[in-house]
Amino acid sequence: MDFSSKLLEQAVDEMAQLPGIGKRTALRLVLHMLKQPESQTKQLANALTKLRTDIKRCKNCYNISDTELCAICANPARKSEIVCVVEDIRDVMAIENTDQYRGHYHVLGGKISPMDGIGPSQLSIKPLLDKVEAGKIEEIIFALSSTLEGDTTNFYIYRQLEGKGIKTSTIARGISVGDELEYADEVTLGRSIANRVPFESSMRS
Repeated sequence: MDFSSKLLEQAVDEMAQLPGIGKRTALRLVLHMLKQPESQTKQLANALTKLRTDIKRCKNCYNISDTELCAICANPARKSEIVCVVEDIRDVMAIENTDQYRGHYHVLGGKISPMDGIGPSQLSIKPLLDKVEAGKIEEIIFALSSTLEGDTTNFYIYRQLEGKGIKTSTIARGISVGDELEYADEVTLGRSIANRVPFESSMRS
């Protein structure tokens, strides 16, 4: 792709690094921004800069937040003794959209995947276990995607919890095996949360 401007080429190259964005789509987006008022482009640039400099991780659940404690963890109406373990913020948003869950979350930041060099130490598993040791949790709900990596991560955490008197459950398999949680429709996901089953049962099914 030949460019008449080095600045245009640089902007397209940076835009094309985003997931699902090829060079042609990146060019279309950059040209669109050039047609917009300069103030609008500056607002976008400012929003992205603030996202990188001001964003925080909730100190309790590791969700993305603007404050030290996210709105969910800070809400006294939520049941802090019930914790739903998810991969990332997209799963939190998907479950929240069902309006069927009133507990807390714990965001792992990924799934165990030896092929990708991701082990338990790369995820926020230890802080979850620390909360269990502190006696703050009564039930853990495993809500990772039903993939090999998701099941491996669920089982690893489950083994760490054995003998600690914690109730463990997993979302009902209204979610198809191999599906990513964020793509499930709200009704199916809501029913899966409401009709969760003991984790031991899921291993036998």
